[in-house]
Amino acid sequence: MHLTKGRPKELSGRAAREIRVYDLLDELNISYEYVDHEPMRSMQDCLEVDRILNAAICKNLFLCNHQKTAYYLLMLPGEKKFRSGEVSRLAGSSRLSFAPPEDMERLLDLSPGSVSVMGLMNDHEGRVQLLMDEEIFTQEYFGCHPCVNTTSLRLSVRDLTEKILKKIGHEPLRLHLS
Repeated sequence: MHLTKGRPKELSGRAAREIRVYDLLDELNISYEYVDHEPMRSMQDCLEVDRILNAAICKNLFLCNHQKTAYYLLMLPGEKKFRSGEVSRLAGSSRLSFAPPEDMERLLDLSPGSVSVMGLMNDHEGRVQLLMDEEIFTQEYFGCHPCVNTTSLRLSVRDLTEKILKKIGHEPLRLHLS
């Protein structure tokens, strides 16, 4: 595994959802690096990639309320634990839990294991609220998947908040999680 700057030169074999991420980043003139790797399914799997990226690896959790009428994408530092009650209270929603995979596919064009803030670019109806732990805002860089779990990106937090989220119309709700 090695870090490569910019868009992959060879796109054959890459998913359309991944290529759309590179298209968006290039359109916004955002500098980024990526590393290809085996599928990542847990934070433990991400440790080596974390070292290579030299960026804050975030947990990205796709959540919904009990009635499945409100959806959330939660970004929190990898070492923090998800506490449903705390997140529910801070988000102003009751009983948040993991959303079904079919809702993730329908709303964000993502499959389990590839949840990423970049999936919000596919939320054209604005159905998913982004929740971000305030600790992420203190980092210079963060790592995320480009909508597939076989590649990880290194992006600046500033580019995320000032360019990407503005372009795709998603304002994050900042949470102070313990």
